[in-house]
Amino acid sequence: MQSDTQNHRMSRGGWLLALSVLAWNLIGSGVTPVQAYEQLGPNTKSDFRLWAPVYLTVNLPNRFLAYMEVNTRIGDDVTNIDQLLLRPAIGYKLTDNLSIWQGYAWVGHFNQPHTFPQSPFFEESRIYQQVNYTTTFGSVKFLSRTRLEERWIEHADGTAVRFRQMFRVMYPLPIAPDIGLVMYDEVFANVNTVGSITGKGPQAGFDQNRFFLGINKAFNQYFNVDVGYQNQMLNQRSLPGNANLINHMLLIQFWITL
Repeated sequence: MQSDTQNHRMSRGGWLLALSVLAWNLIGSGVTPVQAYEQLGPNTKSDFRLWAPVYLTVNLPNRFLAYMEVNTRIGDDVTNIDQLLLRPAIGYKLTDNLSIWQGYAWVGHFNQPHTFPQSPFFEESRIYQQVNYTTTFGSVKFLSRTRLEERWIEHADGTAVRFRQMFRVMYPLPIAPDIGLVMYDEVFANVNTVGSITGKGPQAGFDQNRFFLGINKAFNQYFNVDVGYQNQMLNQRSLPGNANLINHMLLIQFWITL
């Protein structure tokens, strides 16, 4: 009985700790919900989108990992493809909880007449370095993902560097352990300015914030799915304020681990 009580306290404490970390990230980014709406202004635009990424992770011999992502994003109220990302990577497990990654990403931007009227389609290539840390607090699963990207964007001269930090927590439901409540937040910040200030390249400073709330369904040890709502706040620098595009999206994420 005492052991059960201690486990319950550990689970509750871990859940509160994970939520505290996520809350700190939201507040520390300067994009809390209250602040965000204060900064939107009358010129803020919004869109409803559908994202349906597929993530494949393969465990290789000697603690190596292989990763492939195919990420389809549909915008304009789910009528036109907005982006397609292909993102392979190779990783290595330093410990059971800590892994490091080196990857590449090709990004196709479609139907972008407002960004580049002379070319509605443009490409972007990236290389990125990443550190993943996973742990559990009682029954709560916690993930920290830190990523640094070097980006080469068509129409923009130079190398744009962007930092990304994501915290994710998942709480399996006691009455249905194969279903979990998921929440995560990811902050993006441009390290440098590339291109002109008229919008040909990213400018240093806050770039965007993504907040997700949904459920995870595990079908077996190899396959699980996230379904939920994601809010994406983007600072496009085209208008005053820290957020001038808000995307509301249905996010369906497919996770495959072999």
